[in-house]
Amino acid sequence: MLTNQAEELELLIKARYPLIYIISWDEPRIEEMLCNVASQRNKRLFAWTVTSGIVGIDTMQPTDTKPTVTDPMDALEYVSTSQEAAIFLFKDFHRFLVPDYIGAGRTDNVRIVRRLRDLARNLKKSEKTLIFLSPLLQLPPELEKEISVLDFALPTREELDQALERVIRSTRVRAVLHLDLKGEKRERVLKAAQGLTIGEAEKVFSKSVVLRKDLDLDIIIAEKEQLIRKSGILEYTESVEDINHVGGLSELKRWLEKRSMAFTERARQFGLPEPRGLLLLGVPGGGKSLVAKATASSWQLPLLRLDMGKVFSQMVGSSEENIRSALRVAETVSPAVLWLDEIEKGLAGSTSSHRSDAGTSARVFGSFLVWLQEKTAPVFVIATSNNISLLPPELLRKGRFDEIFFVDLPSQGERETIFAIHLAKRRRDPNDFDLAQLAHTAEGFTGAEIEQVIIAGLYEAFDDDERKLSTQDLLDAVAVTIPLSRTMREQITTLRNWSRTHARPASQQSQAQVAWG
Repeated sequence: MLTNQAEELELLIKARYPLIYIISWDEPRIEEMLCNVASQRNKRLFAWTVTSGIVGIDTMQPTDTKPTVTDPMDALEYVSTSQEAAIFLFKDFHRFLVPDYIGAGRTDNVRIVRRLRDLARNLKKSEKTLIFLSPLLQLPPELEKEISVLDFALPTREELDQALERVIRSTRVRAVLHLDLKGEKRERVLKAAQGLTIGEAEKVFSKSVVLRKDLDLDIIIAEKEQLIRKSGILEYTESVEDINHVGGLSELKRWLEKRSMAFTERARQFGLPEPRGLLLLGVPGGGKSLVAKATASSWQLPLLRLDMGKVFSQMVGSSEENIRSALRVAETVSPAVLWLDEIEKGLAGSTSSHRSDAGTSARVFGSFLVWLQEKTAPVFVIATSNNISLLPPELLRKGRFDEIFFVDLPSQGERETIFAIHLAKRRRDPNDFDLAQLAHTAEGFTGAEIEQVIIAGLYEAFDDDERKLSTQDLLDAVAVTIPLSRTMREQITTLRNWSRTHARPASQQSQAQVAWG
């Protein structure tokens, strides 16, 4: 069993595999790896680009560069006639392997592909290896049996640690400051940098040092926003919510707090697996989305929102690729929190999609379920739903999520806490208000409805010569508000009954304690 990609690459070179295709964005990292392999194999290392031609990039005397060697056919002829034991690294050569790229017409492409097939036979008898390096995999069918493909993952934790150490040493050499980064803080910095290339990681480490004189997790996580935006389907959500701003839900918050360090190396050494995710069911406005935001903020992880509406496309086959692409991006920037809000709207109807959309919804749902079950990347999924009747039963099976929590209507004490939280957020002292009376009057209200009550009261006070907000303003707002617990009484009753045997309560209080009508 090979322990790393460098060993696998060296084995292919040692076994005289003639053509190797490496998929990676990180050119400096691959060059460094190949320099080590070439040195161990006593070979030269040359690189070719369409702009510079063939040049030596190892520690030995570089070869003379000829202007004509910038032509791809001439470059292949150079490899064929070279008498040196060497590794030749051709960068972005995929543009000449597949036609219809600029500068790669059909005729040129045919000649290049045929030349490579001829060259492959000759290289097997020599001490030369031709390696293609590109961020994209573009292969013509004629070469599929000739080329070995290596998909180089993003840098490992050890490689990121080395990059971090280089930045720390640089600050010491330049006498900028003395950073002493050890233990859990170093672990968190490295976790935050996962998903970045070595170059991107070094730049954001340096940026953090310049801005904050320290390694700031928020700056590092923000760097991943660009990766997420480019996906077009995932949305990077800025989350500044604190878990303490979530009123009630004590059992859910306790569950999350126990797993706040679950993505650290210390947890791995203890034998703990990384948590998979949560399914939050409950009444609309109960705080499910707020929990997703607060979890990402408290765990200092990027929050990615998967918009199922953007997954589905009119182009046949693109919806399935969209979901796979979005999940790959989530894994790339992991550890992260992946948030699927009102998941039933995206997955509802998957069982009957063969009658409405040629089975697209079912295939998308199937791809998501397989990933949810088999994923190994540290992506913590938080899915929320207001209507369990629209959820496919396969999603509720044990093993998809770590836990299914039911978010009920808040109790008397929880409503007092929610009033206090939202008053404090709007720079009002909760002690100036009769929280007990407000909570009693707002029986059956959700957290979102309580927030709107406070906003309505503020508008009244502002309109009345900007006077001080009073308890009576809030009581008046409660009186004219009709909560969902009344307008959706039947649906909520059904949901609560289902939760008694299928989900874990998010709060300590029993459902029997919450009376509403």
